[in-house]
Amino acid sequence: MQGSKQIAGIHGATAPGNGGGHHGGSSESLSSDTNSKSTFSRESQGRSSTSSTSHEAYHTARLHSTAASYGDRLSGEEVPCLSGEKLQRMSRDVTYLCPFSGPIKGNLYLTNYKLFFSSKDRITSFEVPLGLVNRVEKVGGVSSRGENSYGIEIFCKDVRSLKFAHNPENHSRREFFEDLQQLAFPITRKALPFAFSYTEQFSDVGWNIYEPIQELKRLVGVPNESWKIVRYNDKYEICDSYPSVWAIPVAANDEEFIRSVAAFRSRSRLPVLSWLHPKGQASITRCAQPLVGVAAKRSKDDEKYLQMILDANATSHKLYVMDARPNANAVANKAKGGGYESEDIYQNIELIFLDIHNIHVMRESLRKLKEECYPNIDDNKWLSAIEATRWLEHLKCIISGAVRIVDKVENNKTSVLVHCSDGWDRTAQLTGLSMLLLDPYYRTLKGFEVLVEKEWLSFGHKFQHRIGHGDDRHSDPDRSPVFLQWIDSVYQVTLQFPYAFEFNEYFLITILDHLYSCRFGTFLYNTEKERMTNEVKKKTISLWSMVNSRRDLYINPFYCEEAGSNRVLLPSPAIRHLKIWKGYYCRWNPRMRSQEPEWIKYQKLQSFKSQLEKKFGELRLEVETRNNHVVHSLQV
Repeated sequence: MQGSKQIAGIHGATAPGNGGGHHGGSSESLSSDTNSKSTFSRESQGRSSTSSTSHEAYHTARLHSTAASYGDRLSGEEVPCLSGEKLQRMSRDVTYLCPFSGPIKGNLYLTNYKLFFSSKDRITSFEVPLGLVNRVEKVGGVSSRGENSYGIEIFCKDVRSLKFAHNPENHSRREFFEDLQQLAFPITRKALPFAFSYTEQFSDVGWNIYEPIQELKRLVGVPNESWKIVRYNDKYEICDSYPSVWAIPVAANDEEFIRSVAAFRSRSRLPVLSWLHPKGQASITRCAQPLVGVAAKRSKDDEKYLQMILDANATSHKLYVMDARPNANAVANKAKGGGYESEDIYQNIELIFLDIHNIHVMRESLRKLKEECYPNIDDNKWLSAIEATRWLEHLKCIISGAVRIVDKVENNKTSVLVHCSDGWDRTAQLTGLSMLLLDPYYRTLKGFEVLVEKEWLSFGHKFQHRIGHGDDRHSDPDRSPVFLQWIDSVYQVTLQFPYAFEFNEYFLITILDHLYSCRFGTFLYNTEKERMTNEVKKKTISLWSMVNSRRDLYINPFYCEEAGSNRVLLPSPAIRHLKIWKGYYCRWNPRMRSQEPEWIKYQKLQSFKSQLEKKFGELRLEVETRNNHVVHSLQV
């Protein structure tokens, strides 16, 4: 790989492909993106900052001329770059105010992909992909007194905050700050993220990992006598946040009927199939809330459609509706035109509320958790402080809800319909986790990638709004750690069943790092429709391309396929069994992380496992040869 270099420093060693310290290489500069006629997101652009066109043009021109100047003076060895990554600015004699080691003098580099700091002694170096930048603030003024009182502070989406002190005499802060704002928030400035410039070639094509019809056929051969595949939404006209391919009950044989059902569901997100039991007919379907409202509106077609879902499972006479929300929230949604299914109106259903709170509660919980994990950790109050964040309590509700779904499907042989308000946040958490517990395929490396593509990406989880890719509106109320919370829930399950998962912890951390990095196109945009419109598969690289080209980094050496191939997992959701994910939230604190990075441990264990398997194979062959020789001798 071009410009490849492993980076190690005060933030710990990093591995190939990890968002904490990327290396490797390929693609074009930001200049082509800035002048591109393509749009990243019409909605996000409509809410972009209103700085004048002339100012933007001037600043962009200055940025590019500066980048060319620095590119002439610096060798590629000083800053390890990806293909398409180019140096934009450098500030010498900058002091990194490390909260653990104290001030460190060095040089600060800015590329179109990352911020890179290198100490003068070359011992300490680290990088931060610009996609991880949440906000940037100036610290102090020219007249500020005191050492290191003048500079910038960078708040990141992965828990960290970084402070750099500039020399006020050389006025380097102003231009560096402006360039950083320009490059870290391209969407606000109507440019494209780095993913559209990155063109590194991998041996695997990640965009081919998920094919919806093939995956539906894997589920007991859908289409079958109960379920069929339809393309009613091939132009995204029925529901613009749903995929183009669905599986629905065979009895629903009229497109107009389906449109009527969609009209009675929030955002037109009608119930469609997520998973079907391989040894029965119990299904998991997903949707959004019904538009009941305070007037208690009804839809005969919606009621009939839910009966069709129930009838598709001949082994049960009841359909469980799992509403992810607390009861009070669901009732409150009636005032906004939403609501829930009444057991008096919908025949043969049982409604269960799972008490998972909304995106705003989760955002505040994560904020509290970040404060406890970085930069200082108070050992004396650690347990009480973590309890006060309520983060583990929220994870408990998600895992508990998924376990209830699994119990109904696996043990009761009943079908389950899952929804929250709009069906793209808590619904995805519940369907994704319950499918992981039910289906061993999703516990493999490839299967988990398919699960993310299917339940999160194709069904319209609003990654752009929840993460804020390239957007400087850090206080946007749409932002929330919904996907992070789900990955954390998966991690909790791997702790309870360490032999059941083909992938390791480092794989989950890599996914989260690149959720923010904007190096790959996988998590860009909100919907399948937007990704199609903006040709993401054609113009960007999939995260799975990198992962599947380096499988050895992400394989769990303890995985035992034989032990878990037909096993349904039922983890305990009790808080006493849940743990703060220190490998993710506390990894930047040298006092909390292990001296040897997890990915190195996994590689060593995998290597040792391979040696044992090889030795076992040799011994087995030797025994078989010896036995054959004995048998032959007896026959003679």
